[in-house]
Amino acid sequence: MRIISRKRLRKFCAKHSQAEGSLSQWYKFTKEASWKNFAEVKATFGSVDTTKVKSGRSVYVFDIKGNDFRLIAAIHFDSGIVFILAVLTHEEYDDEKWKDAL
Repeated sequence: MRIISRKRLRKFCAKHSQAEGSLSQWYKFTKEASWKNFAEVKATFGSVDTTKVKSGRSVYVFDIKGNDFRLIAAIHFDSGIVFILAVLTHEEYDDEKWKDAL
């Protein structure tokens, strides 16, 4: 998969260095994948979920470092592109304001 953009991961890791190893693993597995549907994503990352945001679009929520962080992504299976929309702490994720922004 092509991932856009790694910059969000670097920026998040600059504030939350304890997420760096887990985010690096996520990036590696995702880059090597060639997912065609949600079932294939779920086979790679068992804890991934899908949810709808305010715009009505579906996004994918990955648990990072156990349950400490969340990575929110849009996956375009037809073109093989994963867009990193946000990386959040557990607290930021729980307040659900991110759903209104996407």
